[in-house]
Amino acid sequence: MPRLTDARKELRRTQITDAAVRCFSRYGLERTSIADITAESGLSTGSIYTHYRNKADLVRAAARQMLHQRADTIGEFAAADVPPDPDELLSRLTAAIDPVHARVGVQTWSEATTDPEVHAIVVDATERMRAMLHDCVTAWLVKVEHRETAPAREQAAPIAHRIMALYQAELLYTALRTPAEETAS
Repeated sequence: MPRLTDARKELRRTQITDAAVRCFSRYGLERTSIADITAESGLSTGSIYTHYRNKADLVRAAARQMLHQRADTIGEFAAADVPPDPDELLSRLTAAIDPVHARVGVQTWSEATTDPEVHAIVVDATERMRAMLHDCVTAWLVKVEHRETAPAREQAAPIAHRIMALYQAELLYTALRTPAEETAS
């Protein structure tokens, strides 16, 4: 049997994780089985177990992937020549919320209350996201509002905190919407 290259392994892991996210969104973390993920991914059960030890390992990988994708998006905003103002930043973040990811994200937050590994992933990603929001607001204050860096960093902290809170509230709201409500909007 040919060995998989590192790139191919990563593609396969992503394929499995994406299938798991769709299943977690549809059935919930608890009710999703490896058989569901196998059917959704089109891969064999053996292939899934080659890349993940168990469902809990897959839940952690899915959580890590989704949370880090959001943090990476914010990093792109902060690096822009003209960073968005706080209202525009929040608007862009909420417009980019995927209902599937929102449902799995909220379930992941719940899982973080009982699973120390998921807790560490959620805390790390949340702190990264808050730091990137802080950097983005600081960049806007410096580049657009022409503030000095030190006072801008201080002023940006509570703004970034509010953006994070409003984003998380919108994520929860989106997660609680029914599929019928999603298609109506």
